[in-house]
Amino acid sequence: MAGSSNDTMLVRAGDDAFGSQDMFNKELQTYRKIVGANLMFHREVYGVLRDLLVEHAPASFRFLDIACGDASASAAMLKTTAIGNYVGIDLSEASLRMAAQELDGLPCPVELRCNDFAQAMAEWSEPVDVIWIGMSLHHLPATGKAQLMRDARRSLGGKGLFIIWEPALFEGEERLSWLARFSLLRDEWSAVSDEEFASMERHMLLADFPETVGTWLGMGTDAGFSQAEEIFMMPNKMGRVFRFSN
Repeated sequence: MAGSSNDTMLVRAGDDAFGSQDMFNKELQTYRKIVGANLMFHREVYGVLRDLLVEHAPASFRFLDIACGDASASAAMLKTTAIGNYVGIDLSEASLRMAAQELDGLPCPVELRCNDFAQAMAEWSEPVDVIWIGMSLHHLPATGKAQLMRDARRSLGGKGLFIIWEPALFEGEERLSWLARFSLLRDEWSAVSDEEFASMERHMLLADFPETVGTWLGMGTDAGFSQAEEIFMMPNKMGRVFRFSN
């Protein structure tokens, strides 16, 4: 990217699977409302992530951002760390174009890859110190979640950090009860319109498959991580941040 303090490369793998530009713009507008009003507690979550990196990541660490989207939250957080290399994976080429702009200020090489993240992780063979995935792993079925955790463990080479931020059921809670809990947040989510909130509910009904805390942690230990712990719970109790390491 001309005039950048870093080197940014966008790698494509297959066709851009995102829908129309109008749909993308509409969803992006909703997402930015959510982040701007801190409805999902992005500020707290990325603060926790930064603290982990400062305390545990090696100097000039290589950071893999799975399902990075526009990478705005990651970019803002990583600018204050000792990052040495950034790789972002996302299926949306439109999101990656925005990510390239957001990441322009990072003091390290940046590579963005347009690919399905599960497929990309299954084929990953490069050294990495930290793997981060936020609010995306839950879209996979249980077998897919478990496989990605195994792929993350293998990719880290028995060291490093795997950190996930995902929806979590209470122990014994059913998925539909979790969805009903989200619907009860409507008054707190006044920053989005009724149409936007209803669209989110439809998306969650079709695509969100959270696990209990015990299941998330168990998937990590089953994947070979010796340490698995919950490190943050969203104040509305809809999701948690988990850390896996050896």
